[in-house]
Amino acid sequence: MMKRRRYLVCYDISDPDRLARMGRRIIAYGYRMQYSVYICDLDLMERVQLISMVRDTINQNEDSVAVIDLGDVSRTPERRIEWVGRAYPPPDVGATIW
Repeated sequence: MMKRRRYLVCYDISDPDRLARMGRRIIAYGYRMQYSVYICDLDLMERVQLISMVRDTINQNEDSVAVIDLGDVSRTPERRIEWVGRAYPPPDVGATIW
């Protein structure tokens, strides 16, 4: 079994149609924390699929997507994410890719 890692995925999409499309597609990879911010627990192949989906969805000259590696999912989330204000605890399970 491949080791899963937790990623923070954030995006800034300039076109409303692409923005909506990205939201519909990325939910298959993780959990929405805020409007354009997701937590995704992925193995290597799922990460490759996510990056491919992003490339197919965005305009690379206008849009921006950050995929930030937060480390091994076995580490407790409380030590990796600090919230100020209302907290959105990360899920206990990995991605559900359709």
